[in-house]
Amino acid sequence: MPRLRTEAFGSGNLAWIGTAHGLSNARTETLDISAFTAGTHYPDGYIRSGQPVAKVAGLLVPYDATEGTVTGAGILAGHVLFDQPVIGTADFPVPLYDHGRVKAALVPGTFVKPAAAAKLSATTIVYI
Repeated sequence: MPRLRTEAFGSGNLAWIGTAHGLSNARTETLDISAFTAGTHYPDGYIRSGQPVAKVAGLLVPYDATEGTVTGAGILAGHVLFDQPVIGTADFPVPLYDHGRVKAALVPGTFVKPAAAAKLSATTIVYI
């Protein structure tokens, strides 16, 4: 018998996106699921659309918003574009929104637009 699973698809809440620019150019990156916490980052089994991430050692990890942190996880790589189901413990590919306009107040969680230019050096995102 094949391994079957039921999966629901949806776009998630995309209200954080401020423009269509960049949507069709989101690049694929690999998310390091071991760096995310189930109760904090995906309590319902999904990495949320808009999740801010950083790129460390070639993998996406949660973005460290601490203003003084401007290396590693402290450099914003972008936002996960669509809700991504977490299945198991293996790393998986996700679409990364790394240029365009983002409505900072609508990004999930307690995201605040970075003040330090060094924290934004890996993106061309304009926060509105």
